Amino acid sequence: MSRIYPLFSSSKANSAFIGTEQGGILIDCGASFKRLRAALDINNIPLSAIHGVFITHEHSDHIAGLKMLTKMTSVPVYGTKRTLQRLCDTDKLSPGSVLTAMGGREIECAGYGVSAFPISHDAIAPCGYRIHMPDGSCCAVCTDTGMVTPEIEAALSGCRMVLLEANYDEEMLRGGHYPLYLKERILSPLGHLSNRMSGETARKLVMQGTTHILLGHLSQDNNRPDAAYNTVAGAMPELTAGRDYLLGVAPVETRGGAVIF
Repeated sequence: MSRIYPLFSSSKANSAFIGTEQGGILIDCGASFKRLRAALDINNIPLSAIHGVFITHEHSDHIAGLKMLTKMTSVPVYGTKRTLQRLCDTDKLSPGSVLTAMGGREIECAGYGVSAFPISHDAIAPCGYRIHMPDGSCCAVCTDTGMVTPEIEAALSGCRMVLLEANYDEEMLRGGHYPLYLKERILSPLGHLSNRMSGETARKLVMQGTTHILLGHLSQDNNRPDAAYNTVAGAMPELTAGRDYLLGVAPVETRGGAVIF
């Protein structure tokens, strides 16, 4: 069976491990190395199980622990060419780090086939990842995108499990304390997905055969887990969560446990 461990998921830190105790891949490293090790330990995953780190983009909540991780291990780092260059230019990697740029091809790592797809965010060359699992199934990680483009829809289509952004509740954001410029950034096509937009996307995916939806990257200021869950489930009134599909919300920080799909 395939497993994804949502280690950190919020607007402050993001990281997910896909694999088993024997080996797998890390998507983003947005918490400190110390916190990452603690999260892995809670899930009985040794540090040596990380065979590759796949970075979605250069914002700090996705790369905060990357320099120390690459300093303490020889784990290779993957990302789009421009993202990797930005990480080098801003001293976010330890010297001598092994870097591999994602192109239009699938890359094999730890027995998993990983391909990147572009997302819509205010970063230099952000991407999501589609992962072909050893058992033949596919999963995807898609957060930090202000809209769901046809290219994103194509990348998510056919995945059994999708970690999908549900960053904010629109009413909470508009009525909240954020300054106007920040609200406009989040609401823009280069910002983040709202609960409503996430629900529209989740419905399409489930109708196409996706069985597991894990909501992630929730804002701790402009969202609540129950609001995200209820909005996304409410976008599929003809379907029943727990019967027709499984819906969950990734924790801010792991307490142990994986989504098995």
